[in-house]
Order: sequence, then C-alpha cells, then structure tokens
Amino acid sequence: MNLSKREFLQVLGAASVAGMGLGRWASADAQTASAGLYEVPRFGNVSFLHMTDCHAQLKPIYFREPSVNLGVADMRGRLPHLVGEHLLKVAKVPAGSAEAHALTYLRFEEAARRYGKVGGFAHLSTLVKRMKASRPGALLLDGGDTWQGSATSLWTKGQDMVDACKLLGVDVMTGHWEFTLGMDRVKEIIEKDFAGQVDFVAQNVKTNDFGDPVFKPYVIREINGVPCAIIGQAFPYTPIANPRYLVADWEFGIQDANMQKMVDEARGKGAQVVVVLSHNGMDVDLKMASRVTGIDAILGGHTHDGMPVASVVANKSGKTLVTNAGSNGKFLAVMDFEVKDKRVVDFRYRLLPVFANMLPADPAMDALVQKLRAPYESRLAEQLAVTEGTLYRRGNFNGSGDQLLLDALMEVQGAEIGFSPGFRWGTTLLPGQPITREWLMDMTATTYSYATVTDMSGEMIKTVLEDVADNLFNPDPYYQQGGDMVRVGGLQYAIDPTAGMGRRISDMRLNGKPLEASRTYKVAGWAPVAEEAARAGNKPVWELVEPWLKARGGKVAARKPNVPRVLGGALPNPGYQ
Repeated sequence: MNLSKREFLQVLGAASVAGMGLGRWASADAQTASAGLYEVPRFGNVSFLHMTDCHAQLKPIYFREPSVNLGVADMRGRLPHLVGEHLLKVAKVPAGSAEAHALTYLRFEEAARRYGKVGGFAHLSTLVKRMKASRPGALLLDGGDTWQGSATSLWTKGQDMVDACKLLGVDVMTGHWEFTLGMDRVKEIIEKDFAGQVDFVAQNVKTNDFGDPVFKPYVIREINGVPCAIIGQAFPYTPIANPRYLVADWEFGIQDANMQKMVDEARGKGAQVVVVLSHNGMDVDLKMASRVTGIDAILGGHTHDGMPVASVVANKSGKTLVTNAGSNGKFLAVMDFEVKDKRVVDFRYRLLPVFANMLPADPAMDALVQKLRAPYESRLAEQLAVTEGTLYRRGNFNGSGDQLLLDALMEVQGAEIGFSPGFRWGTTLLPGQPITREWLMDMTATTYSYATVTDMSGEMIKTVLEDVADNLFNPDPYYQQGGDMVRVGGLQYAIDPTAGMGRRISDMRLNGKPLEASRTYKVAGWAPVAEEAARAGNKPVWELVEPWLKARGGKVAARKPNVPRVLGGALPNPGYQ
C-alpha cells in the first residue's frame, strides 16, 4: 500500500504514541495499568500540557465518544473525521484496551463498566503534577469551555471552575462558552481572580467601536531558558453560535492576517517557540496551519476531538503540528519539543486518558471539589428517574440524551416537532443509573436555556435545517460556525452532506406524511440566541423536563435517537459507523 506524505507522517506520529506499550495493560489491574499508561519519558527541553473543553466537570463521569463524525470534501477520511476502528487503526491502539475505550464508542457499556469513569479534577490534578514533575518548567494551557457545562458552574457564575483551575495550576487560557457569562463577569474574573497567576489570551477579540484588543493577544514565557510565545485564539463565531447580546461590545473572527502579525511580532521579540492555544475547532485549525506561517503547533479545542496523533500541516515556510485534546476532562495532552539553535528540531506528542480508577485523587484538589460542591449536593443528587438505556449526546446528528429532551419538550408543550441544539457537551449515563438533577443540568446548563414553542411553516423548518447543515458540512471549514446538527424530534428527513447549500435536506415527513411548505407547525425548542426569548418570561428547559421525568413512574425507557437518512456520496465514510 502506497502512503501519501501526510499519511506517512500520521502513521509515524501514531507509532510514537503506540510506543508507550499501551496494549500490554489492556487486561491489567488498575495499579499496574496506571504504571504503564502514565509512563511518559521526558523528551526535549520545552513542554506544554494541554486540556480543553472540560465543560465544568469537576467529578469523574462517563462520556461516550461519537460513532458519527463525518468529514466532507477535503476533510473526508482525515483526522479528526475518523471513528471507531478507523481511528484505532491510525493511532495503532489495540481494540478492547483502556485507550480504545477512551478514544471510541466501541462496546461502550461493557468497556465503561470495566474501566470506570474518566476525568475529575482531583485525578486530572494528580496527572498534571506527575507530568510537571518529570518536565520542569512545563506550562499548563487551558483551551476554554471551562466555566460552563454544569449546575454548579451556572449557579456560581463560573466561580467553582475558576477556583479549581487556579489550584490545578493553569498558566494560560483562552475561551468560548466563558463569554456566555457576559462581558462584565468575564472581565471581573480575569482582572480579579486571575491577576498574577493565569493569562487569558485572545488575539481575535476586539472592541466594536475602535477595534482595540479586549484581551492580551499572546504572552511570552520562558521554559528552561527558551522564550515561548502562546497566542490565544478564542472561538471566532461566538456572537453567531451564542447570544450576541452577551458580548454586545466585542467583535470576533478568525483573523488570519492579525494572527500572522502576532506570530511575526512574537518571533521579533525573541520567541523561539510559538504555539497557538485555539478554540477554532480542528478543521479550522488545519486550514489556519496551512495559511499562517511560523507557528510550531496549534493546540486546539471546540470540536471535542480526542486526537492521539498530531497532524503535520505544510505551509509556505515550514510545518505546523495540529492537535486536539478531547473534552470533559478525560484527556491531558503532552507536547514535548526539542529546541536547538533557537528553533524546534523535533517533538513528541502524547494524549493521556484520565482514568479515575488508575489515578489516585489529589488530596488538595479533592478537598476543594468537595468544598465547592457541598452547598449544592442535595440538589444535585436528587433522583428524578432511572434510565433503562444509555443516555449520551455526542455525534453529528443526535444522541439518546437529546432524544429524551425532545420527547419531554414535545409532550409537555404539545408540539408536533422538537429541536434541540447541536451542543457537544453533556455527560453519559449507563443503563440502570439514576437520572439526577445533576445529569439534567449537565445536558442543559447555560445562561440562556429557555424553553420555547414557535409556530413555523414547513418552508421555514427546511430553511433552519439547511442553515445548520451548512454550518456543519460546508466544504470550507472557515464557514463552519457552530456545533453538530440540530437534533430533531417528531420529524423524519434525509440529508446529503455532500450537496450544495440549500440542497442538503429532503424527504421531510411528519407521521409518514410529507411536510407541507405552506402549513404551520408547532415546534418546541430551547436555548434560543435571540434576546427577546430572555425577556419573554420563558421557563428554563429543566423546569419542564424535570416534572416530566418524575412522572415516568421511576423508570425511563431506552431512547432510540431520531436520525436522518444519509444520502448521496457521503457514505461509506470512515467517520460514520
């Protein structure tokens, strides 16, 4: 088999990952497995630790990776659009191992019960301390989506996560969902809580009036005598994917030209290593890496892709590494550089899964987490029902967790059709686990989670689906402006991800009958970005779903996600299983 240069570099990188000897530990006890899994020999003289998209999960959780992550056009069949066996093959990770469970959905329920929960700041803290001890001077970078995603982060306006991140030792951070706390709260945290400890960087956020930088675009830190620049790239489409009124005075964007200017400026100030701490999403990072020169690595987030291999992207003056460190606190990435003669000459990259059973809880962090959660424990732990099936969210089209929300909203509000946003955050429950208030908030906790009912024509419904599909499947990643596909309840439809804008959605049916363009339908939804919804007295979505769950008689039947038929040339696809 002939490999392209890109494929050869990916395999080469995968071989270094597999070099940890992970397969030997697939059947080992937790203590033995920990000894092998987290043996990461020091390399080089500059190291970065990278976490991203933890979505305020302080405690260990279950999290099912997607079985659908379609790539189209040039992105088809490339990282990050590989799932299941296809991803394991590239990473050279043995099926059935703990690492295979961390990276894929394969045999999820069985593997989850075998290997236990992932993440948790107390366990992550232990791993961070181990890596920093073996890599003096290493910096911990936080890619954002940290202050949102749980009940306690919502109720404390992000303070629980701010306190936990300071104790964790975060050095530099950028953002996305942080901005949904509002401009004043974001500035308050940065100016008061982070002062002198954590640098918040974002080169692509400016004021609307005079275009002044809102945050520092980058910082230069020395690691073992080597000046290293960390440039921030906040989520460029925040005012589109989230309510604009929450960031009314700020403008965002990709801003390649300014990124190049910042890279050149940092190099001019003596930076021998330049990394971008990004919340673009991986496809956008890959394109940026091909257009902006002088970046050694882009450490990415937003799309929740746990990448065991660093992609190597060529540009006109060299090569840039692109990685992504997954979500929900279940991974810590380690990027080691060998810097000689004022430039990077070699690297090693590792993506380490955080298994709570294999990493002891750090006592100081464990105590802080308990303290932060103590005032809310009784509310969080209240059991609303028991699930008879796995409840999860992640995937391009739908998940059983969103299906539950759709079923509840349609029934409670008497709607024929339901829309649930294509959010990627949200935790997983196994069959037989209680559905607690905490899990419901894990799936819904935002500052604008209002439940809505809207009269929409069939034509408007198609327009909405087409617009979201274009955000997800536009062949140019710079036009991908949001999360996954809106989840749809009640309505069946077909989608051709490879078709042009306005021609992807077809065969829309309600109860087996074609949707009529001119007829009006009652559509339930939640988390509208329009400011009017916040002023209209709409209830938070959890206030509707919670009594619905309690009325189930103690148990909730397994939910089968309502997913579209995929047409055209999109299938077969290594991002679809």
